[in-house]
Amino acid sequence: MSLLTVLLGGVIFAFLVSRRSQGGEIRAMLRSGTLQVAVLGAALTGASAMHPAAAQLGQRTADEWAVTLESGERIARMEIDRVVDTIGLERGEIVADIGAGTGVFSAPIGERVDPEGLVIAVDVDPGFLPIILDNARRAGFSNVRAVLGEFEDPKLPRNDIDVAFFHDVLHHVQERAAYLEALVPYMGLESRIFVVDYDRNVEGVPHSNQPEMLISPAEVAGWMPEAGFDVSREWDLFDDRFVVEYTKRG
Repeated sequence: MSLLTVLLGGVIFAFLVSRRSQGGEIRAMLRSGTLQVAVLGAALTGASAMHPAAAQLGQRTADEWAVTLESGERIARMEIDRVVDTIGLERGEIVADIGAGTGVFSAPIGERVDPEGLVIAVDVDPGFLPIILDNARRAGFSNVRAVLGEFEDPKLPRNDIDVAFFHDVLHHVQERAAYLEALVPYMGLESRIFVVDYDRNVEGVPHSNQPEMLISPAEVAGWMPEAGFDVSREWDLFDDRFVVEYTKRG
């Protein structure tokens, strides 16, 4: 059962109880559609409160987010080719691009694993999925798939993933250790998790005024062993971001 379903049921129940002495009013609201709108709005508000990322995504449509995510300044700062080269991908590998957004990394990763390899681009906003596929198509790659994930589970369609890639994503996950454990069943033997994220230890990084949205290399290194992964390599590519690879224990 999805989070939204649970919230929706709870809100409906609470609403009806609060209106139990006003049956006529409820029937009128059902006929007009007002009740459905009120309940759905309350459920979405509850979902946003439970998941900060949902609240952030809900501030704009996917098309509006795309303007920010694909801005020239941001793309230059990400150094996409340098990061993808660092992962050390091989042709034929299966890569999960977790929290892919508009897929700015998906096509370059697809190029590295082409032609036999596959990129599964995952996001929790369904509005991003057609954008991911369109960007891959325009880049000339047909080996990118788009998958709708959940806040607690990436919902990958296979269990032989070679590399799970998180770029500027893990800090948005509310239950990070639990999410990494949910990822495990999808990962193949000798698989790797590659994380690029802002370091809470660096002054002035994004979300500095939201400590709950910050993570550190030490914190991630503490969560990974519970998921069966250990630090295997680290790189000093950026002043404000850590870049670490974790490999599945044999």
